[in-house]
Amino acid sequence: MPLTPQDASRRIRDICRAAPIVPVLVVRDAAHARPLAEALVAGGLPALEITLRTPAALEAIRIMSGVPGGIVGAGTLLTPEDVRAAKAAGAQFGVSPGATDALLEACEAEGLPLLPGAATASEAMALLERGYDMMKFFPAEASGGAPALGALAAPLPRVSFCPTGGVTPSNAPGYLRLPNVTCAGGSWVAPAKLVEAGKWGEIERLAREASALAQAA
Repeated sequence: MPLTPQDASRRIRDICRAAPIVPVLVVRDAAHARPLAEALVAGGLPALEITLRTPAALEAIRIMSGVPGGIVGAGTLLTPEDVRAAKAAGAQFGVSPGATDALLEACEAEGLPLLPGAATASEAMALLERGYDMMKFFPAEASGGAPALGALAAPLPRVSFCPTGGVTPSNAPGYLRLPNVTCAGGSWVAPAKLVEAGKWGEIERLAREASALAQAA
């Protein structure tokens, strides 16, 4: 069913409120998908962003969509074709580094709530004008980090962000305490070495530590 931008933003905001950190995942082997998702969900991080950067990504989305408690999304959506493929694979939301009219229209038509990227006030204003008020701030650290994002809070009080790109356990609390930040995206909770080694208990531990960052903030 098609979504309006306002409905899409409401849904994506609810997803972002599920936990302080959204794991940004690069899955290279679909066999890792289910135990990886189970470990992250068990650790308190239900919203999972699988980036469309590997041949295994769509299959990983299909598999992870069957994990109880998980909210599975597709990241690095760039084209309408990406949107349709992600939705067909079972993605419940999408994430993009930026936003184009074609991408926004495809997500709205497919009924896929999108977290669109914005790195400047003008980009955020353009999305807000269309009806989006929940956005991804990317690349966060390269765009000025928490001070730059915090500076947008006063002139854009209706806009909330999920900063992604260079977010780490040490700087995440600085983002999470900002009034215009709902959650943050990070890849450190599922490092490639632990995934390849099948260290699901270690990944669950990292997820638990990440889920507690809201208290630190």
